[in-house]
Amino acid sequence: MLRRAASPSLAFSRRRPPPAQARVLPAFPAVSAAPDLGADAISAAQKHDSLLAHTAATAARRLFVGTPRRAAVSWNAVYAGHARRGSVLDALDAAVRMHRAGLPLTEATFASVLGACARGRRLLAGVQVHGQIVKSGSENLPIVGASLLDFYSSCFDLRATHALFESLHQRNELLWSPMVVALVRFGLLREALDLLEHTPVPRDVFAWTTVISGFTKGTAKCCGKALELFVRFLADDGAMPNEYTYDSVLRACVRMGASDFGRSVHGCLIRSGFQSEQLITSALVDLYCSSDALDDALLVYNDLEVPSLITSNTLIAGFISMGRTEDAKMVFSQMPEHDSGSYNLMIKAYAVDGRLEDCRRLFEKMPRRNMVSLNSMMSVLLQNGRLEEGLKLFEQIKDERDTITWNSMISGYIQNNLPSEALKLFVVMCRLSIRWSPSTFSALLHACATIGTLEQGKMIHGHLCKTSFDSNDHVGTALADMYFKCGSVSDAQSAFGYITSPNVASWTSVINGLAQNGHWLEALVQFGRMLRHHVHPNEITFLGLLIASARAGLVNKGMKIFRSMEKYGLVPTVEHYTCAVDLLGRTGSTREAENFIREMPVPADGVVWGALLTACWYSMDLEMGEKVAERLFCMGTTHRSAYVAMSNVYAKLGKWEDVVKVRARLRSLNTKKEPGCSWIEIKDIVHVFLVDDQNHPEREKIFLMLEELVSHISVHSEPDDMVIQSLNC
Repeated sequence: MLRRAASPSLAFSRRRPPPAQARVLPAFPAVSAAPDLGADAISAAQKHDSLLAHTAATAARRLFVGTPRRAAVSWNAVYAGHARRGSVLDALDAAVRMHRAGLPLTEATFASVLGACARGRRLLAGVQVHGQIVKSGSENLPIVGASLLDFYSSCFDLRATHALFESLHQRNELLWSPMVVALVRFGLLREALDLLEHTPVPRDVFAWTTVISGFTKGTAKCCGKALELFVRFLADDGAMPNEYTYDSVLRACVRMGASDFGRSVHGCLIRSGFQSEQLITSALVDLYCSSDALDDALLVYNDLEVPSLITSNTLIAGFISMGRTEDAKMVFSQMPEHDSGSYNLMIKAYAVDGRLEDCRRLFEKMPRRNMVSLNSMMSVLLQNGRLEEGLKLFEQIKDERDTITWNSMISGYIQNNLPSEALKLFVVMCRLSIRWSPSTFSALLHACATIGTLEQGKMIHGHLCKTSFDSNDHVGTALADMYFKCGSVSDAQSAFGYITSPNVASWTSVINGLAQNGHWLEALVQFGRMLRHHVHPNEITFLGLLIASARAGLVNKGMKIFRSMEKYGLVPTVEHYTCAVDLLGRTGSTREAENFIREMPVPADGVVWGALLTACWYSMDLEMGEKVAERLFCMGTTHRSAYVAMSNVYAKLGKWEDVVKVRARLRSLNTKKEPGCSWIEIKDIVHVFLVDDQNHPEREKIFLMLEELVSHISVHSEPDDMVIQSLNC
């Protein structure tokens, strides 16, 4: 059972501290029984231990120096107190002085010294202590053996930990529980569980809780195992769960979304009398908030006489996640004290609601600001279009070289339509050797996709290959999306293949990318693969599928996909109905499309009717087109596409008077058309062109080339085609 886990020992041995960190201790004197202590010595030791326990180190030192007879118990109190306070070197110094004094060592002496070595990861010093323990024959003492095992596991020496347990556990029952803890510490959960099952009864709560806690930190499947172990623990005839056990179980329920099981655990808490423990109440509030049972979370919170800071913050976060900002504000205002986390949560809540001034007020009111606070406020300013203010705050804190700060500024540039500035900032980030994160690449790839700069995207991809982030869901999806939007379908599919566990966003990006690049049948094939991987589609997935079906002319397939949305618990929106109308219209089924619109459970807007009008243009259905156009005109539509579509229908049928009327009506709307835009990347430079743009430095050469192209087109085009082209300009 234990031999199977021996292989990882080499990995842990590399983490040993170098010899220079360990203090070499002088040889230990032989161990002997503790001598008869007088009342004065015992009293002095007790006072000294009490002072150290309250961290009154100076007073304790004076008391120790003034003690006329320094017995072993006094020395033990000295370095035990130092070890508790985390002063490992002081504890070892005291041990050295005791050795030089020639006093006999007791079981407590070895346990305290080993405890100090374990806390300070002083492997070499602890090994010397172990040598003296073996020499003195004290290795079989129960507390000494347990202390040795804890020491080696704390220093990440798995081989020594196993060897010690194998040699001593048959004579020392105290070793079983520390060995279980050690295996969990090494991440060997299955081995720890096997050992727990073979541990002689009664098994203690510490071993049970450690194994349960270890499983709760793993995957959802591991969390399920933790809940199973908790049920077995309750049935075990040994120790009862403590507050740490319940906390671990409740955290597992949160991760799994097992609210019903969590309510049962809450019942156990009430019967056990733990429901008012601060550690557990925070986990309970988190459980009910994560399952959208905020009223139950509030009941738990209101039963507390003095809610802890972490519990209050958990409740505030729950209210914010449900959009209940005013309730979060009420909890915040009633808290007796706040920390930076409390302020950051409320700033986030106000930011989501667009309440910039409230964000500023809280930010100015904060007594202590940390990097999280500064980054949060900077993000709020950038998201609300206050680029100059956000940039000013960035200049104040950028020298901290915090990755989140730089990521926020990169995202801020993108949100404010300055993707090129985001790419320039990344260059500075590289020059200053600031650490990257997955969010860095997600933002930069989005910037490249926005301006269609394929070469810049490949450069970012090159930097990405130096990290392990390309298998990350978000980064891999952003990389594939960038390649799709830049027209490089093969690179996009390759990027998707590197994602370890594609989620619904990853699959949706591939489906939509293929549909937008004309690979309609491949998009539908990818949807089948997505279902075989047991990933459920979302609303955006179906939009891409309907577009692909429409472009491929697969009416029956597309309508089948449309009707399957309910199977996945999705309700079609107006956008889905518009795609379905376009699907029917592209095959000339204008009458069927009209009936489909009339049977829609949601009101049809101008976009839906506009899709049908476009279908009438495709099929040259003048009667239906006039009827739909009149409906759109009565709806007061300002969409230019409706008028352009009708003018094209009239032009195709030679009804020039009607063309003039429609064009005149379009001009009377005084609607300003968003100028068309296109771009091309040549030698790492993106050239952007707008309609009627006269600013390009090589415009004369470009116009000459366009005139030549138009002349060639006019030679090979029919007159009606030229009319339609002119109407669309």
